[in-house]
Amino acid sequence: MFTRLSLPVLLLTVSLSVGVYGADSRLSAEERTAGWTPLFDGKNLSRWRNYQSQTLNPNWIVEDGAMLLSGKGGGDLITRESFGDFELQLEWKISEGGNSGIFFLADETGTAIYAHAPEVQILDNERHSDNQIDSHLSGSLYDMIASPQSSHKPAGEWNHTTIRLQNNHLQIWQNGVVTASIVIGSSTWKVLVANSKFADWKGFAKNKRGHIGLQDHGDPVWFRNIKIREL
Repeated sequence: MFTRLSLPVLLLTVSLSVGVYGADSRLSAEERTAGWTPLFDGKNLSRWRNYQSQTLNPNWIVEDGAMLLSGKGGGDLITRESFGDFELQLEWKISEGGNSGIFFLADETGTAIYAHAPEVQILDNERHSDNQIDSHLSGSLYDMIASPQSSHKPAGEWNHTTIRLQNNHLQIWQNGVVTASIVIGSSTWKVLVANSKFADWKGFAKNKRGHIGLQDHGDPVWFRNIKIREL
């Protein structure tokens, strides 16, 4: 049975995680006991591969304990495992003028990772040309729900993102601020999809399980402290 945690408790969980994790990709004993597992240990990319490939493009590298898309053509990444109900936490940093994204419930049946997977946007909100639409700013559920301005940080600074999905209830936080809370498949969800670019995308957000994905949009982007737990 799904128990909804109060907002203060959830935000405290996020806050404590940031404090424990910091710039260190190792999990604490408490985190392991709570079911967390690292998707990136700060040293190697063994739990990731390119979309529709079993290999990893060398443009994705490890630098100072972070995953870095160091050049164009690295391709989108997905986890080697798929997940159903989960809580994902990670930190990201975008280059000036940069664009990227975090996907979930991704499959490999479409021509691109975003064919069926919802996206949490990563963007330089000040400089990138996609900043004219509120639901395209960082932390937004892309093209569906706009993130509050209080969740935004300038390009070059580290951000903390949490994505929690349980019993179709999707919750997203950026830097401790709630950016989305919605039930996938609900009437409200259907209206949002109908008014988005995904209105005619067959199979969009229909998966019950899928891969976590990180986008190559052609701009340098860093990720660190990536951890997940199944719910």
